Amino acid sequence: ETGDGTFWIYGQKDLFNIKIHDFYLHEDSLFEFLLPGCLGITYYESFSADELSPYRRVSAGCVKAFIGKETPYRVLMHKKIPVRSIGIEVSPGYYEGYLLKQYPKEFENLVHAFQAVDQTEHFPEMVRLLTQVKSYRGDGIEAKLFYEGKVAEAISLMVGFCKHRPSGGAALSSEDSRRIEDVSAYINDHFAHDLPIERLAKIACMGTTKLKNTFKRHHGCTITEYVQQRRVSHAEYLLAHTGFSIGDVVQMVGYQNASHFSELFREITGLLPREYRKMSQR
Repeated sequence: ETGDGTFWIYGQKDLFNIKIHDFYLHEDSLFEFLLPGCLGITYYESFSADELSPYRRVSAGCVKAFIGKETPYRVLMHKKIPVRSIGIEVSPGYYEGYLLKQYPKEFENLVHAFQAVDQTEHFPEMVRLLTQVKSYRGDGIEAKLFYEGKVAEAISLMVGFCKHRPSGGAALSSEDSRRIEDVSAYINDHFAHDLPIERLAKIACMGTTKLKNTFKRHHGCTITEYVQQRRVSHAEYLLAHTGFSIGDVVQMVGYQNASHFSELFREITGLLPREYRKMSQR
């Protein structure tokens, strides 16, 4: 009733799961659920969705880490666009039990490593590994050893990514976070218009340099990227639910150059606007 497709999973009890998704939904759907108490890393080959509270775009072609927590995860997934992903989830029994026993002196804080990755389009080593997992065909002891090895390799890549990524510094103050949310709310209401950085800095009561740095630390993306995500998300809605021409949609979300918008749209969604409309309205 909800959608169609396939869901593949391989797991070792209390240690890890490997999941491959390839499905789509019949209608735009809002999901709210608690993430499992584990650490996960996923590569999205195709995805069209918006995380909520706080808002964040999940783009095709990105690697995303998540950490199980007590607060609900809310996401709006768009209809007809395939969700194609490969992910590994490791349970506390693996990273707090098995790894700590095997490497007590070298053991890294994996939670920090997953926080460092967050969401990125610049992790080719992880993309290569997860693609190998998706393409693998085997069974029995051969498969068991293969998957165990890939999980360990993924953890190694995460730790390496964390070590070589610049530190984000101290956590934001509650006052700075509140001001960035004010700026975000203003952008959400005016994303199709010109948004000079000086105006946003006045709303935030910050200098332009501090605003840029604080905004990126809060959202994990630049102000320009955030505006682009909002524009593309609204364009997706217009393409899927209205009869406006693509040229009209381009102008309605704040762009003048249709070619530039099409390339940006494909970079974020993995599809050209015309392809997205055809798929979403099939």
